[in-house]
Amino acid sequence: MDIETLKELVVDSPAKIVLLVMDGLGGLAQQPGGKTELETARTPNLDALAAQSSLGLINPVATGITPGSGPGHLGLFGYDPMKYLIGRGVLEALGIGFDLKDSDVAARGNFCSVDEQGLVTDRRAGRISTDTCVKLCQELRQITLPGVEVFVEPVKEHRFVLVLRGAGLSDHLTETDPQRLGVAPLPVEATKPEAQRTADLVNNFISQARRILAPHHPANMLLLRGFAQHPHLPTLQQLYGLHPAAIAVYPMYKGLATLAGMDILPIVKAEGGSGQTIAEEIQTLAANYDRYTFFFLHVKGTDSAGEDGDFARKVSVIEEVDRHIPEVLALKPDVLIVTGDHSTPAVLKSHSWHPVPFLLASRNTRADGIAEFGEHACARGSLGTFPAREGLLLALACAGRLTKFGA
Repeated sequence: MDIETLKELVVDSPAKIVLLVMDGLGGLAQQPGGKTELETARTPNLDALAAQSSLGLINPVATGITPGSGPGHLGLFGYDPMKYLIGRGVLEALGIGFDLKDSDVAARGNFCSVDEQGLVTDRRAGRISTDTCVKLCQELRQITLPGVEVFVEPVKEHRFVLVLRGAGLSDHLTETDPQRLGVAPLPVEATKPEAQRTADLVNNFISQARRILAPHHPANMLLLRGFAQHPHLPTLQQLYGLHPAAIAVYPMYKGLATLAGMDILPIVKAEGGSGQTIAEEIQTLAANYDRYTFFFLHVKGTDSAGEDGDFARKVSVIEEVDRHIPEVLALKPDVLIVTGDHSTPAVLKSHSWHPVPFLLASRNTRADGIAEFGEHACARGSLGTFPAREGLLLALACAGRLTKFGA
């Protein structure tokens, strides 16, 4: 069913929906026959909630397709990620509040490490500090390109945003990140003739950046991904009448939420806190609970640990989320979804195609009676394996926001 048809079924409701996303939640066992990170974690609260919920597995994009974070989240927000293609650069730019113009071309950048032969040894430059990122971006701002404005904006840790502004730019460009170690960064190539000038400009930028960054090991080179121009999505308010808000620490996810029309809530800092902890995110949810009907609550640590190949740390993040589940339930959401945007198994150190555990808790759903939240338990759930974009439909139905279809 397409979005326009769904709009005709939407009715108003005061019901509250909470979408709790543990980024990269799905995993794999370290040994054949073993347990995944989620199954290894001690999760008494999620297990108890699972017994009262409907369980299943979601495919973020399609069977066998490994999703990026953008498509993974768009599916959770109810969009068809194969139809709404959004480049990473736009998400990063919007996530830091950059005033992106329709004709701008944005790219997500990683500072990386290269050896004396120019081969990539660390795609994230050891996850340098954000303060170091800020200083390096200041140095890169000395780069000039003919006929365009150049913006280099820090994001977080090793991440930054490159934005080119000028007439006649195109985002039909290949990426420079080879996605593996021991090889050189790739040159940017135009995938359509009209993008050749933009490709030449970006390669010029990279050439100048290489000289500037050379003395700054481990961040002595950069990689560019996700060249994109500003898309225009119908918002969750326009589509479903939701009053949505997002609670996220990392800029990219704020960018995704912004595209979907969500208000980005400032994190409520605890005394002496960083404003980046799961506890502070839960406090932010509670502090704003009366103001919105839909909350997207994002936890990044599961994905970071998976990409670092740190099985134990991913388990620890899941256990930390579990300890806060009673605080979420105390708010009495009418619908609570707990899931992930994709799988990031620590044994693979990357995103993967594996279906993601999905839990739907509501007084209007049928409880499966399976007192465990994990990959194998969810595979036995009544929801089966289904496209991620249908999860929001289930939430809307349980919230009383969808009326009958047909006579």
